[in-house]
Amino acid sequence: MTDNSAYAPRQLRGIGVSPGIIIGKAHLVDRSRVRVRYKYIHTAAQITEEIERFRGALLKTEEQLNILKNQMPDQIKEHGFILDSHLMILNDTMLTDSTVNKIQNEKINAEWALTKSLQEIRHIFEQIDDDYISSRIKDVQNVTERILRNLAGKEPNHLLEINERVIIVAHDLSPADTTELNISRVMGFITDAGGRTSHTGILAHALQIPAVVGLESVSEMVEQGDLLIVDGNTGEVVINPDDRDIIYYQEKQLQHEEYLSGIARTSHLPAITIDGHKIAVLANMEFLEEVTAVRDYGGEGIGLYRTEFLYLRSKELPSEEVLFDDYRQAAEIIAPNSVTIRSLDLGGDKVPVDFDISKETNPALGLRAIRFCLKEPQILKTQLRAILRASVYGKVHLMFPMVSDLEEVLLAKEILNQAKVELDRQGIAYDREIKVGIMIEVPSAVTIAEILARHVEFFSIGTNDLIQYALAIDRDNEHVAYLFQPFHPAILRMIHQVVNAAKQAGIQVAICGEMAGDPLCIPFLVGLGLDQLSMNARAIPLIKNIIRLITMEEARADFENMMRFETANEVRAYAMERTMSLVPEFGEKVRQQ
Repeated sequence: MTDNSAYAPRQLRGIGVSPGIIIGKAHLVDRSRVRVRYKYIHTAAQITEEIERFRGALLKTEEQLNILKNQMPDQIKEHGFILDSHLMILNDTMLTDSTVNKIQNEKINAEWALTKSLQEIRHIFEQIDDDYISSRIKDVQNVTERILRNLAGKEPNHLLEINERVIIVAHDLSPADTTELNISRVMGFITDAGGRTSHTGILAHALQIPAVVGLESVSEMVEQGDLLIVDGNTGEVVINPDDRDIIYYQEKQLQHEEYLSGIARTSHLPAITIDGHKIAVLANMEFLEEVTAVRDYGGEGIGLYRTEFLYLRSKELPSEEVLFDDYRQAAEIIAPNSVTIRSLDLGGDKVPVDFDISKETNPALGLRAIRFCLKEPQILKTQLRAILRASVYGKVHLMFPMVSDLEEVLLAKEILNQAKVELDRQGIAYDREIKVGIMIEVPSAVTIAEILARHVEFFSIGTNDLIQYALAIDRDNEHVAYLFQPFHPAILRMIHQVVNAAKQAGIQVAICGEMAGDPLCIPFLVGLGLDQLSMNARAIPLIKNIIRLITMEEARADFENMMRFETANEVRAYAMERTMSLVPEFGEKVRQQ
C-alpha cells in the first residue's frame, strides 16, 4: 500500500515580508553554507599563499557584486545602495584585516580565519537592541559566504537562468541573490531564515513579489516541483495543497488583487472617516531613495526618517555637508508635506567602525540614542545644524529618540539652541519655528508623559520598542517572540495614557511603529484620537481605505470595548472580527471544515 502522507497538505506560518498571494511550483535553490575545515599551515610560503588566496577571493567577490549591481532590474535600481553596502563590507578592516592577521598569527587556512572573523563580528552585532541594525549581520554573513564559495572554487547557480514560472525555496537568499531574480519567471520566494527588516525583504517589496521568511526548515520539507501556496500577507505557506486549499486561496488571491487595484486608485485621497475626522497617514523610511515611493503610495509626508544609515555605511562620521545634502533633498522632494527627522539612534556597538567607544555588556540598556548624543554633544550638534539648514527647503520637524527623562529633553534642546546661535552668527538661514518632538518608546516616558508634553510640540509613539521594553521581550529570540503582543492590555493602556497627555497639553501625537500599518489595529487607533499614523509606504493605501470605512463614533466604541478585555488574545479576536467586517479581503477567514 502506497504511503501518501508525504503528499498530504502541510501548512506553515512564517513572516510575511512582501504582500501578495501566489500558487506555483517549487524551485529549490542551494544556498547552503560552505563546509569549512580547519587546516594548520607551517611555513612562511604557505602563509603567503593563504593570504593571496584570500585576497584573490575578495577581488572575485567584488567583481561578482559589481556585475550584479550593473544588471539590477529597473524596479530596484534605486536600491543599488544595498549592494554598495556589501561592497563596503569587502573593504572593512573588521573583516579583511582581521582575517589576514589570523592567517599570519594563528597559522590557519583562509577559510577558517575568515569564519573566526565573522564569529567575532556576529558577537558584536548580537548585542545591538535594534531590529533593523542588528539584522545587518546578515549582510556580513552573505558577503562572507560568497567569499567562502570563491575560496572553495564553487560557482553559484545563477537565478537568472531559471526559465519557468516558479516559487524559489531556499535556506536563505542574500540581497545579491534577490537582484538576480527575473520577475517574469520568479513568482516569489520562501526561506528558512530571515526577518522583517532584512535587505532581502526590502528588495522583495521593491520587486512587488510575495515573500515569506523565517520558516525555519521549509527547504528540507519541500521537494523540487512541489505545488506551493504562498500568502505574503499573513505569512502562511501550504505545501502540496489539496483542491479545497487551492480554491480557497485562488478566491483570496482574486479578492486581494481586485481590492489592491481598487484602493490604488484612491490612495492619494485623504484618510477621512465617514463622519469627517481626518487622520494624516505618513511613511517611515530609512534611505533617501525611498522618498519617491512615499509619494507614489499616497503618503502625506514622512513621519519617521531614521538617520543611522549615513553614519553606519562609512568608516568615519559623515560631515555636516553630507548630512545637510541628504536632509535637504528629502525636504524638497516631499514638500509641501513634512518630513520628521529623528536624531541619531546610535550607541553601544552601533557606531561607525573607526569611532572609539568602549564596549558595553548590555548596549540595549546602555549608552544609546539620546544618551549617546548627550555624551557626544558635538556629534549631535553637527546633525542638528544640518537639520536646521535643511529646514528652509521644506517642512522639517525634529524628533529625539528613546527619551526616558525630562532632563534629557532639556539638555538636547540646549544643544539645539547652541546650534541656532552658531547659525545666526554665520548668517545661515533656518526655520526659526521648527517643531521639536520626542519618541515615546520606554515605560518611564509613558509614566511622565504629561510632564514631557509641556516641553515639546509633538509625541511619536514608537510601539516596536515600547512593546519590547514594556513586556521584556526580545523580538529576535524565537523562544519568546510569540509574547511580542501589540494587543496586550498593558500596551493599550500605555498608548491611551500618552494620547491623553498629549491632548491635555494641546500637542499632536502620532504612532510610528508597526502597529500603525497593521489593519487590525486601525479601528481602535482611530478611536484613540491619534493625529497621525506613520508606516511602511506600501501599507498606506490599505490603511487609508480602512479609515474611510469607519466613523469616529464606531472607532471610539471599539477602543472602549477592547479596554474591557483582560488578555491579548481577547483583544486580538475582537480586532480581527472588526477588521474582517470592514475588509474581508484581508481577514483570515475561517474555512468550512
